[in-house]
Amino acid sequence: MAALAALVSIGALATFTASGAQAAANPYERGPAPTRSSIEALRGSYAVSQTTVSSLGVTGFGGGTVYYPTSTADGTFGAVVISPGFTAYQSSIAWLGPRLASQGFVVLTIDTLTTLDQPDSRGRQLLSALDYLTERSTVRTRIDSSRLGVMGHSMGGGGTLEAAKSRPSLQAAIALTGWNTDKSWPEIQTPTLIVGADGDTVAPVLTHSEPFYTSLPGSLDKAYLELNNATHFTPNSSDTTIAKYSISWLKRFIDNDSRYEQFLCPVPSPSLAIEEYRGNCPHTS
Repeated sequence: MAALAALVSIGALATFTASGAQAAANPYERGPAPTRSSIEALRGSYAVSQTTVSSLGVTGFGGGTVYYPTSTADGTFGAVVISPGFTAYQSSIAWLGPRLASQGFVVLTIDTLTTLDQPDSRGRQLLSALDYLTERSTVRTRIDSSRLGVMGHSMGGGGTLEAAKSRPSLQAAIALTGWNTDKSWPEIQTPTLIVGADGDTVAPVLTHSEPFYTSLPGSLDKAYLELNNATHFTPNSSDTTIAKYSISWLKRFIDNDSRYEQFLCPVPSPSLAIEEYRGNCPHTS
């Protein structure tokens, strides 16, 4: 019995040690091990709360809505700010708020100062919103300010590239059918996912998403996802393909969570949802 007890004790210690080693290796890992079903689901494992940010109480952007995991049991989370496109409001990208937050992020969907703001302005507003979120918001204690990302649709996608260029410390950037007059982004050091649409006539991939992607440094963690049978406005509605690869990208680079590499590498093949996917496999941390 004593020998059995010793074996059980050793086994428990080994399990504890392995668990502790894993936690030490990646203290930012949040949520259960992912599956294809979990990243395609409408909601992840975290219950989500939300709060409104009035435009009257902030400077540098037009207010918005914060979505965040309700529980604080797992510690702090990475944060993401999302910008809408030209003439649009935060409602156009609101579906991403709870969908990403339920996977373990604090998410702020913003309104811009005016709906006509150009990409460079939207880039500055994304950064102002990140600073508000981490320094002055009511959820600032829930956020790890070293783990931040930006996203945006259309001119907001172009603004995402502007923000990443201006602030190299960002951990992830995702441009959704992005639009920008600047087609070349060799200065970007942030892991960047470019999402285009095969039927986009507003920001055609040949003159926007593809040049954006090819201009990014070859040494950068980067990917190009071209949606099949999609338009410029596909990111304005709940979309499983956009969600699953956005979640995987944010998890891999904001949370340093290598469990999500399986969805990014080897690169996905063309399918009913994907016209084309290019990218380099994420570099091991």
